[in-house]
Amino acid sequence: MEFEGQREGEEVIYVFHRHIFTAIKGFLWFLILTGLGVIPHFIWPDKPEMFWIWLGFFAVGIIGMAYSLMIWHFSFYIVTSQRLRQVRQKGLFNRSVVDLELSAIMNMSFGVHGLFATLCNYGSILIQTEAGDLVLSMVSHPETVYNELENTWHDKR
Repeated sequence: MEFEGQREGEEVIYVFHRHIFTAIKGFLWFLILTGLGVIPHFIWPDKPEMFWIWLGFFAVGIIGMAYSLMIWHFSFYIVTSQRLRQVRQKGLFNRSVVDLELSAIMNMSFGVHGLFATLCNYGSILIQTEAGDLVLSMVSHPETVYNELENTWHDKR
Protein backbone atom coordinates (compact mmCIF):
# COMPACT_ATOMS: atom_id res chain seq x y z
CA MET A 1 0.00 0.00 0.00
CA GLU A 2 1.14 3.52 -0.74
CA PHE A 3 -0.23 6.79 0.58
CA GLU A 4 0.13 10.47 -0.18
CA GLY A 5 3.13 11.90 1.66
CA GLN A 6 4.96 8.59 1.91
CA ARG A 7 8.71 9.02 2.18
CA GLU A 8 11.28 7.25 0.08
CA GLY A 9 12.17 3.90 1.63
CA GLU A 10 9.24 4.07 4.08
CA GLU A 11 7.25 0.84 4.33
CA VAL A 12 3.64 0.55 5.46
CA ILE A 13 3.50 -1.97 8.30
CA TYR A 14 -0.10 -1.77 9.48
CA VAL A 15 -3.30 0.19 8.76
CA PHE A 16 -6.19 0.27 11.21
CA HIS A 17 -9.45 2.10 11.97
CA ARG A 18 -11.29 3.06 15.08
CA HIS A 19 -14.05 0.63 16.08
CA ILE A 20 -17.15 0.69 13.89
CA PHE A 21 -19.12 1.82 16.99
CA THR A 22 -17.68 5.29 16.39
CA ALA A 23 -20.21 5.43 13.55
CA ILE A 24 -23.11 4.42 15.83
CA LYS A 25 -24.50 7.97 15.82
CA GLY A 26 -25.43 7.56 12.18
CA PHE A 27 -27.26 4.30 12.85
CA LEU A 28 -29.12 5.86 15.81
CA TRP A 29 -30.01 8.84 13.61
CA PHE A 30 -31.46 6.40 11.07
CA LEU A 31 -33.51 4.53 13.70
CA ILE A 32 -34.88 7.69 15.31
CA LEU A 33 -35.87 9.31 12.03
CA THR A 34 -37.45 6.13 10.70
CA GLY A 35 -39.44 5.79 13.93
CA LEU A 36 -40.52 9.45 13.87
CA GLY A 37 -41.62 9.05 10.28
CA VAL A 38 -44.12 6.36 11.31
CA ILE A 39 -45.92 8.61 13.83
CA PRO A 40 -48.00 10.55 11.24
CA HIS A 41 -49.20 7.23 9.80
CA PHE A 42 -50.60 6.26 13.22
CA ILE A 43 -52.26 9.66 13.66
CA TRP A 44 -53.83 9.67 10.16
CA PRO A 45 -53.97 5.99 9.13
CA ASP A 46 -56.44 6.57 6.31
CA LYS A 47 -54.22 9.07 4.44
CA PRO A 48 -51.94 7.33 1.90
CA GLU A 49 -49.70 10.40 1.59
CA MET A 50 -48.32 9.61 5.08
CA PHE A 51 -46.18 6.98 3.35
CA TRP A 52 -44.30 9.79 1.57
CA ILE A 53 -43.64 11.52 4.89
CA TRP A 54 -42.22 8.29 6.26
CA LEU A 55 -40.15 7.83 3.11
CA GLY A 56 -38.71 11.34 3.54
CA PHE A 57 -37.70 10.63 7.14
CA PHE A 58 -36.26 7.28 6.03
CA ALA A 59 -34.20 8.95 3.26
CA VAL A 60 -32.79 11.57 5.64
CA GLY A 61 -31.93 8.77 8.09
CA ILE A 62 -30.09 6.86 5.35
CA ILE A 63 -28.14 10.01 4.44
CA GLY A 64 -27.18 10.54 8.10
CA MET A 65 -26.05 6.95 8.45
CA ALA A 66 -24.06 7.09 5.20
CA TYR A 67 -22.38 10.33 6.35
CA SER A 68 -21.36 8.76 9.65
CA LEU A 69 -19.97 5.66 7.91
CA MET A 70 -18.08 7.88 5.45
CA ILE A 71 -16.43 9.74 8.35
CA TRP A 72 -15.43 6.40 9.91
CA HIS A 73 -14.10 4.97 6.64
CA PHE A 74 -11.89 7.97 5.82
CA SER A 75 -10.47 8.21 9.37
CA PHE A 76 -7.63 5.75 9.94
CA TYR A 77 -4.11 5.19 11.26
CA ILE A 78 -1.07 4.13 9.27
CA VAL A 79 1.93 2.55 10.99
CA THR A 80 5.05 2.73 8.84
CA SER A 81 8.66 1.82 9.37
CA GLN A 82 9.31 5.46 10.38
CA ARG A 83 6.15 6.95 11.89
CA LEU A 84 2.55 6.71 12.97
CA ARG A 85 0.14 8.76 10.86
CA GLN A 86 -3.32 9.65 12.13
CA VAL A 87 -5.79 10.73 9.43
CA ARG A 88 -9.09 12.11 10.76
CA GLN A 89 -12.00 13.06 8.56
CA LYS A 90 -14.06 15.67 10.42
CA GLY A 91 -16.66 16.49 7.79
CA LEU A 92 -17.10 16.39 4.06
CA PHE A 93 -14.34 18.92 3.44
CA ASN A 94 -12.31 18.87 6.67
CA ARG A 95 -9.43 16.44 7.18
CA SER A 96 -6.52 16.57 9.60
CA VAL A 97 -3.29 14.58 9.53
CA VAL A 98 -0.92 14.10 12.47
CA ASP A 99 2.46 12.41 12.09
CA LEU A 100 4.39 11.01 15.04
CA GLU A 101 7.93 9.79 14.44
CA LEU A 102 8.55 6.40 16.02
CA SER A 103 11.79 7.77 17.49
CA ALA A 104 9.76 10.35 19.47
CA ILE A 105 7.79 7.68 21.34
CA MET A 106 8.89 7.18 24.93
CA ASN A 107 6.31 4.66 26.13
CA MET A 108 3.09 2.95 25.06
CA SER A 109 0.24 1.22 26.86
CA PHE A 110 -3.28 0.08 26.10
CA GLY A 111 -6.45 -0.47 28.06
CA VAL A 112 -9.89 -1.98 27.63
CA HIS A 113 -12.31 -0.46 30.13
CA GLY A 114 -15.75 -1.82 30.89
CA LEU A 115 -17.91 -4.77 30.05
CA PHE A 116 -19.18 -3.41 26.73
CA ALA A 117 -15.64 -2.58 25.55
CA THR A 118 -14.49 -6.05 26.55
CA LEU A 119 -17.38 -7.78 24.78
CA CYS A 120 -17.00 -5.65 21.63
CA ASN A 121 -13.18 -5.75 21.74
CA TYR A 122 -12.27 -2.06 21.62
CA GLY A 123 -10.08 0.10 23.79
CA SER A 124 -7.56 2.91 23.94
CA ILE A 125 -3.86 3.07 23.21
CA LEU A 126 -1.80 5.69 25.04
CA ILE A 127 1.39 6.83 23.32
CA GLN A 128 3.66 9.00 25.47
CA THR A 129 6.18 11.40 23.96
CA GLU A 130 8.26 14.28 25.29
CA ALA A 131 5.80 16.73 23.71
CA GLY A 132 2.74 15.10 25.30
CA ASP A 133 0.42 12.15 25.07
CA LEU A 134 -1.42 10.87 22.03
CA VAL A 135 -4.52 8.83 22.86
CA LEU A 136 -5.93 6.56 20.17
CA SER A 137 -9.45 5.97 21.45
CA MET A 138 -12.01 3.31 20.52
CA VAL A 139 -9.46 1.23 18.64
CA SER A 140 -10.79 -2.09 17.40
CA HIS A 141 -8.71 -5.06 18.62
CA PRO A 142 -6.48 -2.85 20.82
CA GLU A 143 -4.15 -5.63 21.95
CA THR A 144 -3.35 -6.65 18.36
CA VAL A 145 -2.79 -3.04 17.31
CA TYR A 146 -0.71 -2.35 20.43
CA ASN A 147 1.49 -5.40 19.76
CA GLU A 148 1.99 -4.34 16.15
CA LEU A 149 2.92 -0.80 17.24
CA GLU A 150 5.18 -2.08 20.00
CA ASN A 151 7.03 -4.45 17.65
CA THR A 152 7.52 -1.74 15.04
CA TRP A 153 8.67 0.75 17.68
CA HIS A 154 11.19 -1.71 19.17
CA ASP A 155 12.57 -2.56 15.73
CA LYS A 156 13.36 1.15 15.18
CA ARG A 157 15.06 1.79 18.55
